[in-house]
Amino acid sequence: MNAVVAVSGLTRRFGDFVAVDSLDLNVAQGRIFGFLGPNGSGKSTTIRMLCGLLQPSSGSGHVLGLDIMTRYEEIKRRIGYMSQKFSLYDDLTVEENIDFFSGLYGVARARRGARKAWALEMAELGGMRNALTGSLAAGWKQRLALGCAVLHEPDILFLDEPTSGVDPLARRLFWDLIAHMAHAGTTVFVTTHYMDEAEYCDELALIYRGRLIAAGEPGELKRSALSQHIMEVRVARPYDALDAVERSGLVQEAALFGDTLHLTVADAAQARAQLPPWFEHNGFGDAGVEEVMPTMEDVFVGLIEAEDRE
Repeated sequence: MNAVVAVSGLTRRFGDFVAVDSLDLNVAQGRIFGFLGPNGSGKSTTIRMLCGLLQPSSGSGHVLGLDIMTRYEEIKRRIGYMSQKFSLYDDLTVEENIDFFSGLYGVARARRGARKAWALEMAELGGMRNALTGSLAAGWKQRLALGCAVLHEPDILFLDEPTSGVDPLARRLFWDLIAHMAHAGTTVFVTTHYMDEAEYCDELALIYRGRLIAAGEPGELKRSALSQHIMEVRVARPYDALDAVERSGLVQEAALFGDTLHLTVADAAQARAQLPPWFEHNGFGDAGVEEVMPTMEDVFVGLIEAEDRE
């Protein structure tokens, strides 16, 4: 497959602060590429450089074969971009927003009617075309913003934390739309800090403190974690238990996972034997301990904590 995004040594500094540090990435055509990391890790800075909105300090990069240093105006015309904050105009109606962005993106007049009809159908807003955009729930605004971002049928779509602040059902429906677009040939480059959304991506990259620390397909990254074992523990007072077990020397990593603990250990059989009496002896009562398959959250928490130790 052809690479529609290719960067090498991409770096962005703000004074003495290095927001993105020597990043190397290749994104194949027609893929959903998930760019993951905690808040402040450099995701949005990277996507702004790729979209031609921010000049890199050093390194090189191409989007759709265009140099991000010199041909950023051409890049802007050929991509779709949806920022963290909805870029819609709340005081315009749904239809007026679509009309505005059709003109902004240079959609040919002969195509505007068809593209408007498509956007309204995709967003399921045909019955609300005259409603003020500001009156829509977040999930509907999100769908409308996506429709507006692709009115000009771009080859690649950049989504910067598009589901932030949206309820779980709306997030899942939004990802169904993303999958449909990718199936039709659009490359989707999406940043997120929701680890469950990683499962919907064809390929992932994890950035932390401006540096790329892992990349690969979701299954590949999970398999890389199988040399260790994840023990799920149900115990009284999990917050207190987390702090205690981290200092026990019995586990390699420990994290809260809902109302349970996920503990990374080298030997599952040994953990099953040692952990229940340890929790009881330390005042946490009976503890249910079982081995589970690692989630993407387990994988990334482990990678980040390993990075911190180094």
